[in-house]
This record gives sequence, structure tokens and C-alpha cells, in this order.
Amino acid sequence: MQDVRNVADLVRRAAEMGAARPALRWHDQVLTWGELDGQVDAVATVLRDLVRAEPDAAVAPRVAIALPNVPDFAAAYFGALRAGLVVVPVNPGYTARELQYVLTDTGAEVIVGTPAVLDALAGVDVPTLRYAYTLGESTGDGGIAARPFAELLAGAPDPVEPTAGGEDIAVLLFTSGTSGMPKGAMLSHRALIANHAQLAAIEPQPMNADDVVLLTLPLFHSYGLNTGLGAIAYHGACGVLVERFDPADTLARIRRHGVTVVVGVPPMFVAWSLMGDQLATAFAGVRVAVSGAAPLDVETARRFAEVVGRPVYEGYGLTETAPVLTTTLGDKSPKVGSIGGPLPDVEVKLVDAEGNVVGAVDDEGIDDEDFEVEYDSPESPGTDPGVIVARGPNLFSGYWPDGADGPDADGWWSTADIAYADADGDLFLVDRVGDVIIVSGFNVYPHEVELVLGSHPAVADSAVVGVPHPYTQQTVKAYVVRSPGATVTAEEIIAYCERNLARFKCPTAVEFLAELPKSATGKVRKGELGG
Repeated sequence: MQDVRNVADLVRRAAEMGAARPALRWHDQVLTWGELDGQVDAVATVLRDLVRAEPDAAVAPRVAIALPNVPDFAAAYFGALRAGLVVVPVNPGYTARELQYVLTDTGAEVIVGTPAVLDALAGVDVPTLRYAYTLGESTGDGGIAARPFAELLAGAPDPVEPTAGGEDIAVLLFTSGTSGMPKGAMLSHRALIANHAQLAAIEPQPMNADDVVLLTLPLFHSYGLNTGLGAIAYHGACGVLVERFDPADTLARIRRHGVTVVVGVPPMFVAWSLMGDQLATAFAGVRVAVSGAAPLDVETARRFAEVVGRPVYEGYGLTETAPVLTTTLGDKSPKVGSIGGPLPDVEVKLVDAEGNVVGAVDDEGIDDEDFEVEYDSPESPGTDPGVIVARGPNLFSGYWPDGADGPDADGWWSTADIAYADADGDLFLVDRVGDVIIVSGFNVYPHEVELVLGSHPAVADSAVVGVPHPYTQQTVKAYVVRSPGATVTAEEIIAYCERNLARFKCPTAVEFLAELPKSATGKVRKGELGG
């Protein structure tokens, strides 16, 4: 198969390359590429008959998937794409409030979720939802009887040819903008496939068909979905599915299954780096280890490299870039603390507050004829800090539903992250324009947490900031002004948030103040709040 236009084509191609080759390992189960391809056809057949796009519809019907890292996620994901539908990956740990928002905003007609997800939806109004499928025992989702997932796998085994691809939207992945409310980034088949081709163009190639890849990153996250699951399909490699990260357990799985490629986030490497001989033994056969989604602290990177004898490569990207934008892969001696340079076929420039270019960076270094200064340290800036602005075929098509705030007419899109480039053109992150909090690689936007806090009757005012955390890099801290006469405790505030927010978004500390420091215009001066 030469023409790969639909992401699900990658599964078909992998099956043609070797139907008996293992695609996914989960506990003691092994699913081959031929078997997965057959499941994808079956799911596509059923979903295609359930929901059909209107002839004049701008975007195909949406299918939400709220599952952990299990083989059924792959069958549902690729099956929906092969049926020409749009997938909405959803965190299965979301509360009813969060689920309702995502499903209503996208107009999802089908959900494939865990029993717990469908239980959370009981009594919640999602007007567009028509069908629900679940793993395990059937449950209810507020009026729509949930069907067993096995019904999706019972579709006709005949091959299904995708009708969508290229610029058609494949996935709506929720992230947050400056407003703090989650927004669906529209990622086309073109963008998702392009990111694989860009990574595959790196020498030496970071992944190939013989690799065994650890898939412990959540598949509902852009990093786990495309850099993990999508990548093994692109190369016809094998993925080892892990539902929940546990340092000792994952090291045992790496060793038992002969994992050769590890794609992770900083908290994973923090935990592993403290495990000494266990780490060294498990990673003896690991060829490539990559950290992304958040900066990896220098001490952890150095400690890991000393134990393993090989570096942790770092990457940088966003949901909107499908997701990888820059990487240190391909560098035999990656600089600790650097996010490397742009991928092949990606352009990056740094701009100041007025939009003036302070540095244009490519994989050959800084593109500036007047740059002649040499620096003693690779971490010394060769450019002034600037906002990273990128262009490439892996960029998204704007935010749901109308494509707002996507790349401009020339294809450039601002990441809102600030970096500088050193004399070699390697990038170093400095800060973010907004006040996003990154917890274990997941974005937490203070405004969303503040909205939940503000809905508590005992809270008169609140502000949320990120504070350092030794394991998750950052954690959420809330500053709360009680309503007159209220006696609410920190424990009660945290418990209230846990009922309305995914766990990683919840404050782990609450400090009560008589009033919040504010500017003349009423804006909270978060810089004056203590850590």
C-alpha cells in the first residue's frame, strides 16, 4: 500500500508487512497485526452503519473513546477512523461534569467507555449521544442502554476501505487556551501521519519494525496516542500496553517483554532514576529513551544517564502539533536541558512581543548571517528569548468547531512557549506566555480550577497557581477567600474539587486568605502569592 491517507491505513499496511507479527502485548495476551486489522474492519463496519455523515456535513460524526491502555482502545480508535468518523479521545478518569462538557461540545453520537465512565454519565444530559459501548458488564448512561464492546467486534470481517483521509479531521483532542476552558484541537489525518514521517526522517531512525515499545503514556493524550500507538502502526512495531504507571512494575515489563524503545514523561524518569540496579538491568536492552510533555530536570537526566549509560533524549511539542515539534534525537551527545532542534520538514522561528524575529532555527543551527559570537557554554543564548512560532504539515487545523486560532495564512502558528537558541541552534525553554500548570505532563489551566472553586457556596474568591513538586514537576495550589461566616476547611475544598475535576487538576494544597492581591483593574496579582 503506497498511498496512506487515513491513519487506519497504517494498520492495514502493518498487517500486509507481517500479519503474524505482534502488534500489542497486554498482560499475557498478544494481538497480531493481522488480528488487529480484522478487528478494525469489524468495528468500522458497525460504526459506519450506525452513524453516517450528512452529505453536506463539514465534519464527520464524532465517536468518543474513554478507555485506559487496553487493546480495545486500538480497535475502537482505528476502527472509527477507518469508518470515516472523527475520534474524541477522553480521559476515563473525568468526572461527570468534565465528560458532559466534552461530549456536548463535540456533539458526540457514540461513546466507547469503561463501566465507570458510563456510570458517571447517568443522569447527565448529552443531547447528541445515541449509542454507548462498554467493556465488562453492561451499565446505563442516562437513558441509553450500554451495549457490550464485543458487539463492535462482531462486524463483518470484509475489508473496509476508508472514505476519509488527508485534510479530513481525524481526531479532536482537548487542550486549553488562554480562556482556560478546554478546546478541541482539530487534527487531520495529514497532520498525524506527517509527524511520523518527520520523526522517521531522523538519522538514526528512532523506531523501526523490529522495536518493542513501552506504551504506558495514556492513549487519550496526544503524546501516547500518536507518538506511541500511532507510531507502532506506522512502523509495524510492537507495543506493550500498561494501564497504570508503577516504577517497579514497568521496569519488570520492560525486561520481560524485551522493550527497546521507551517514550515517557519526566515523572517516570524521576522515579526510575532512583531505582539503581533495577533500572540498569531493565534498560540494558533499551535502545532509545525519550522524555516529553514537560521539561526534564537536569539532575534527573544526569542521574539516569549515569545508571543506564545512555542519555534520555528530550522532545518538545503540543497537542496542536500532533504532537512533536523539536527533539534531541539524532544527536549522539544531546545537551542536558535542551529540547533540541526542529524535526525535518518543520520550521521554527523565535519572535518578540512585537512579532519581530529574534532567531530563525532549523536543523542546521541558527539562520542568521550576522551571528558570529562564540559562547563557552552550550547553554548560553545565541538569541534573545522569543516565542516559538512553527510551521509544518504536522500542524492542526484550528480549534473546534470553526477552525479558529489555527495557523495563519502563511502556515505559521504561535505555541505561546518562550525559548532561546544557543550557538548551535539548539533550543532551550524559558517560560510560557500563559500561566499553565504542568502536572506529570498534563496541562492544567488555572481558570478551569477557579471556576470549580467559585461554584462552592463557601468560596467568595479564589486563585490557582502552580508550585514545584519533586515527583510531578508541578502541583496545583489554591488560594481561597471564604464567604462571610463560612468555616469550610482545606480538606473539604479538595474533596469538592475531586468530585468535579480529574485528579491531576485538583489542588493538593489550599491556603486561606482574607483577600487576594489585585491590580487596579481587579486582576489577581498571582506573582504576589506565596509558593
